[in-house]
Amino acid sequence: MLGLEICAFSVSSCVIAQEQGAVRAELCDNPVDGGTTPSYGAIKKARELVSIQLFPIIRPRGGNYFYSEIEFEMMKADILMCKDLGCDGISVGVQTQSGAIDSERMKRIVEWAYPMGVTCNRVFDAAPNMQEALESIINCGCERVLTSGQMSAAPDAISILSDLVKQADGRISIMPGAGVRSSNIAALASTGATEFHTSARKVIPNNVAHQNPNILDIGTVVETDAEEVAKIISILKSL
Repeated sequence: MLGLEICAFSVSSCVIAQEQGAVRAELCDNPVDGGTTPSYGAIKKARELVSIQLFPIIRPRGGNYFYSEIEFEMMKADILMCKDLGCDGISVGVQTQSGAIDSERMKRIVEWAYPMGVTCNRVFDAAPNMQEALESIINCGCERVLTSGQMSAAPDAISILSDLVKQADGRISIMPGAGVRSSNIAALASTGATEFHTSARKVIPNNVAHQNPNILDIGTVVETDAEEVAKIISILKSL
């Protein structure tokens, strides 16, 4: 059966993911940087409200995945917090200064997380050698890898993703993500992947009456588009 994971940038998006039939929510903060570790309060409330799989991202900052000892200690604390709150797993990735998967640290993360599952996030797409990176991630004990096939968007990497699915050979799940929409989900399913990742996000208009035009750094609020998620899941069910 084909499944959909939602990259949820709010607790309300986790609820939408569940209501529309997604199998998993990757709870994140900070969409501008592509997702960072959500707060204790957000994870706790999401766990209270949804029964689908909940995999918070463990990423202390934006930018690369080459972390200092202090950052790595923060990640351990956040992993243990997720376990205490009853999460099903985490999404995480670490690299060496050369850009390769840091297998030693990834193995430690998998050990800390157990019995939670571990998704290797798009640190994979930053690796200098995809084939070696995939074998490393498999050896570390991760259960899936989120990837755009090292392209800007997964729909641009259909043949690459197909090759990764073949290389994985059932040892790990290859989960295409980045640019996944209802308009391209059928093509992505042709890769042989069985689960897919999308934020399906939309911008929520600011409904505060007074707006100071001199304040430019408040950002925007995004939420998962329920209609788009429903379309994707409908197509997956028909394949």
